Amino acid sequence: MDEFVARSLDEIRFWSRIMKEHSLFLGLGFRAEDTGLKNEANQFYAIFEDIERRSHEFQIGTDPHTIKNFNTEVSIAATKIWAFKRMVLGLILQCKLPGQTNFPLLVDHISREANYFRNRLDELNTGRLEPLPDAIIDENVFFLKIMADHAKFISHLLDPSERKLVDQAREFSNDFDKLVFQAIDLSSMRPQSQTVPLLSQFVDENLVSVKSLRDFKKTARDLIDECRIKSIIHPLLADHVFREAERFLFILDMFDQALSGAKVNKREILH
Repeated sequence: MDEFVARSLDEIRFWSRIMKEHSLFLGLGFRAEDTGLKNEANQFYAIFEDIERRSHEFQIGTDPHTIKNFNTEVSIAATKIWAFKRMVLGLILQCKLPGQTNFPLLVDHISREANYFRNRLDELNTGRLEPLPDAIIDENVFFLKIMADHAKFISHLLDPSERKLVDQAREFSNDFDKLVFQAIDLSSMRPQSQTVPLLSQFVDENLVSVKSLRDFKKTARDLIDECRIKSIIHPLLADHVFREAERFLFILDMFDQALSGAKVNKREILH
């Protein structure tokens, strides 16, 4: 059961920080008159900041029943922020917040991450584990779309005068759009497509592309921190997307080890 505790705390420590930052980014994009929405975003920031803080107070030896209850509490919070994000997306798409600066795709993107987070906690609590071949495809479909979105956000938030960087971001966007479609095709060919050679090639190709994007994000983050490029990218957003690429790489490395026959903790691979 230490394994269950470790995985639960790892997911909550990573994703609660992400949810907290989503609240900040949404708040920054609202208009001055959107006080109700700003207040709600601030409340979610406080909720996930508290969850993140409390997650670090638990240890590996904590009673699994305590962690199961914590998972349930956090899953409810993730569901609530998911609903808030979807409500905001509806307002934007109905043109009820003219002048706000959150891209509709960004709001959809962060709602998908909230949904992923709550599903992950529910899976941990119920002990439902996807078979490895399904986990490989499903995790890649999810994260490749996240990476493709990031590239699009970066290209749109860089100053237009940063022509070379904008072009690089667009190239990453095109590359990851293709990888998303490849993943969807592999998914639709299930279960016949789930052979070790095909899955191994799939993971290897994605590893190469994600490492390249991760390095680009790291460079962009450092340049933004040093005020060496022109953009409207918040320094925390630059670090945020870098951390998510690192997370995806960790998962891909686990899949790669599993497919190559290395002994890997199955729960770590799937969760």
